[in-house]
Amino acid sequence: MGLTTYGRSSGFCIDPIEKKPLFHFLPGTPVLSFGTAGCNLTCTFCQNWDISKASTVDRLNDSASPEAIAEAAVRLGCRSVAFTYNDPVVFLEYAVDVAQACHERGLKTVAVSAGYIEAAARRDLFAGMDAANIDLKAFSDDFYRRLCGGQLEPVKETLRWLVHETPTWVEITTLLIPGENDSPAEIEALSNWIATALGPEVPLHLSAFHPDWKMRDHLATDPAVLTRSRRIAQANGLRHVYTGNVHDLDGGSTRCAVCGAKLIERDWYRLTGWTLTANGQCCACGAGLAGRFEPYPGDWGARRQPVQLG
Repeated sequence: MGLTTYGRSSGFCIDPIEKKPLFHFLPGTPVLSFGTAGCNLTCTFCQNWDISKASTVDRLNDSASPEAIAEAAVRLGCRSVAFTYNDPVVFLEYAVDVAQACHERGLKTVAVSAGYIEAAARRDLFAGMDAANIDLKAFSDDFYRRLCGGQLEPVKETLRWLVHETPTWVEITTLLIPGENDSPAEIEALSNWIATALGPEVPLHLSAFHPDWKMRDHLATDPAVLTRSRRIAQANGLRHVYTGNVHDLDGGSTRCAVCGAKLIERDWYRLTGWTLTANGQCCACGAGLAGRFEPYPGDWGARRQPVQLG
């Protein structure tokens, strides 16, 4: 049996790393992003449904070997390569080979995944990943079964394993869908679990849903609900909670967990302020910021640059 998507992609694009979203991993730098087709979940609210719900390889118009992808990333000035747009779980062999080629050329690697994967395959995939953003889609098994065709516990196990047993930098995204997973009680439970099971330094991105795929008749997320949910998560001890898919300067900024000083200011995906030392410490009080930082931030900005490799 062979992977029919190996060496083929639905498209390559240079994105800001903040778009993954990763806020504590090489801020401001460009990342060469790509995906294939298909998914192992059936989310009715999928925001990338044209890629993830594709049942054939007909839409895979671009092609590139692992070596070609790594070489292109270096040539284009990217600091990392991201496996995204659809879950790398379904193109694991390709992702693993690309990650190896990237590391041989000094590049970092990023997985954007729902974390729904068996233990053995999980080890194979994430062994080559320097950072991951994991979708924690909700905090109820009913939601996962009813809207995603999956279960909650395997995702929690992936998160526990990644945070406590690997060197991979981890951030979490939860898409808030009105009436489905945005109640104060659910945000309370979700954020309390992250704080106690994973630790208060794990960043959480609370993102706004827009009607799509099989939930086009659903309401979009009220920005006020994002703000309320962020405050609940912060009250539960999470130190870095962000709002996404909305223009929220405060919800997009990183603050020192000790003195409250703004360390990284963002306007959408563009960095507008930086008060970290070369060692990733707060310039005001000297406290360290959890993450993976270089001495200076990148200046890629909010640009999105499609790239043709094949």
